[in-house]
Amino acid sequence: MNARLHAKVSGEVQGVFFRAHTEGKAGELGLKGWVMNTGDGRVEVEAEGEMDRLRDLLMWLRKGPPSARVDKVEFEWLEPTGEFSWFRIRYG
Repeated sequence: MNARLHAKVSGEVQGVFFRAHTEGKAGELGLKGWVMNTGDGRVEVEAEGEMDRLRDLLMWLRKGPPSARVDKVEFEWLEPTGEFSWFRIRYG
C-alpha cells in the first residue's frame, strides 16, 4: 500500500548534514520525495512509498544521524500523489 508522509523535525538538525543523511536513507528505502531546511530551524520531509518503508523512515527521523539532536518530529499521513520521480534535497 502506498502512502505519503509529511514530517517536520525539530532540534539541532540544520548544519549537521541531516538533509544529506535523510536523502541517503530515503534512497536506501526506495522512497521518493524531498527534504529541505525551513526558515524556523527545522527540517521538513515529504516522502512517498510503501507504508512499511515510510514507517522505517519515520523511525529513523526520530533519531537522525549521529551529528544531530532530534527533539521532536511532527508528522501526518497523506494520500500519495505520485508526483515524485526520485528523492532529493530541496533548497529554499
